[in-house]
Amino acid sequence: MTHPPPQTAQRAPSPLTALVFGGSGQIGRPLLTRLADAGWDVVAVSRDARVSRAGLRWLRGDFSTATGLPAGVDVILSCGPLDAFAPWLARGEVACRRVIAFGSTSLEIKQHSGDAGERGLAQRLRDAEALLFDTARQRGIDATVLRPTLVYGAGRDATLTRIAALAMRLHGFALPADATGLRQPVHVDDLAAAAIACLDAPATHGQAYALPGGETLPYRGMVARVLAALPARLHLFTLPSPLFRALLLPARLAGLASGFSDAALARMREDLVFDAEPARRDFGYAPRAFAPTAAMLTPPA
Repeated sequence: MTHPPPQTAQRAPSPLTALVFGGSGQIGRPLLTRLADAGWDVVAVSRDARVSRAGLRWLRGDFSTATGLPAGVDVILSCGPLDAFAPWLARGEVACRRVIAFGSTSLEIKQHSGDAGERGLAQRLRDAEALLFDTARQRGIDATVLRPTLVYGAGRDATLTRIAALAMRLHGFALPADATGLRQPVHVDDLAAAAIACLDAPATHGQAYALPGGETLPYRGMVARVLAALPARLHLFTLPSPLFRALLLPARLAGLASGFSDAALARMREDLVFDAEPARRDFGYAPRAFAPTAAMLTPPA
């Protein structure tokens, strides 16, 4: 009597591994949630101490101080400053075949700014992208850079959340009459979804994409929606441009308008519009319209 050969136990495939920089940031948090939902094994880096859990191991540090990094992973995702990530990648501390890094449309917006600091930022972003793609070519890494426009949604951005806080403090908000430049605010979860969609999209290899929001609206209309989302009834005042500029100086001296530099004020008149079609074509990018809520504009505790 013959017996059938013993059955070999089938081992479940090992989960894919990801290293995430900026995992505790406004884009990193929804990105980690999506990676967990997809079954990834994640190592995340944060400047602050975080509690690890199954499938997520936290390391404390930044691009220059993090220790205990894995020798190799399937993908590296960077939600931190691109001009810090690109030199780190060039050092080759962690082996990988796929990189997705967030940059910024400031690379284009601020390259001709009247503010030297903003021009310097734009140059650093250009240099960082060039270094990242050069490193990727030399090491056989499939790299993608994602450039968001005006980010919101987690209460941690430096523009819309700041406007909301200032409006609540002053019981209203004022803008110059010529603040009509077009904007495309983009939600943090749509950015996280874009990063995940790029993972299995070969067309994105070696490419950089602008990631605007799903709606284009004037600066003044954008601020009006921010105010309408807040719990108090707040009025948006439109002032003649010379009067607004005259009032801006004492507001700056009082520390109420630190984000409204002359260069930022000039940009309120400019259309900062980017084409989402390459991202739609290559990885199905589909951002939402701009419909902020108070929770999206409230800093986390």
